[in-house]
Amino acid sequence: MSSRTMNIYCDESCHLEHDHIPVMVMGALVCPAEERRRITESIWLLKEKHGLARNFEAKWTKVSPAQKNFYGDLIDLFFNEDALSFRAVVIPDKSLLDHGRFGQNHDDFYYKMYYLLLTALLENSNRYRIYLDIKDTQGQKKVNKLHEVLCNAHLDFDRDMIERVQQVHSHEVELMQLTDLLIGALAYRFRNLTGSQAKLALIEQVKLRSGLSLSSSTLLSARKFNLFVWDAQGVLNAAA
Repeated sequence: MSSRTMNIYCDESCHLEHDHIPVMVMGALVCPAEERRRITESIWLLKEKHGLARNFEAKWTKVSPAQKNFYGDLIDLFFNEDALSFRAVVIPDKSLLDHGRFGQNHDDFYYKMYYLLLTALLENSNRYRIYLDIKDTQGQKKVNKLHEVLCNAHLDFDRDMIERVQQVHSHEVELMQLTDLLIGALAYRFRNLTGSQAKLALIEQVKLRSGLSLSSSTLLSARKFNLFVWDAQGVLNAAA
């Protein structure tokens, strides 16, 4: 099998330790590099269809009744595109995390979860370019550390396999916006929020198209929509 270059677009929601939000979600959208332009143009066409400017940033926080049809079409685009796949790691309740017991801090846990998210997507026969949404001034430090952790774990000391891990502005990258939409739906689902009928309708659409309840882990082999729900209590019990 010939080697391919794969782009992975990563985003996270509610990842801070003391943000008073119990749920934490990390997601990764995978797209072959040679398909990026074509799919980006398809998203531009969707925006045009719904009267939106090409530079409109699609985000879960922007979902409203007026734009529900656009976001519904965006979800359908993901499921209709064989080239695209998605994986997410969900921590349902950060208050159950006992970092001291495992000799770590929240930053250590953050990298462990990113490793858990990404390592299942990496195949030694391919090359990878990993993109993260710019969040804060500490972003570059986190990017460098994540690149180091992933390369060491996969014995990729020359960085031939994991070519780059870099930050991008989500408003400039259509596929990053799609990642934001999917992890936003998961975060809303796991927080059991009900305030937006438009968002609830989109979550039902994801459940229907994926065939999943979005409440538990999928098989690791699930390709299109892969979900791992972290059981912090189970880890604690196993370590007891």
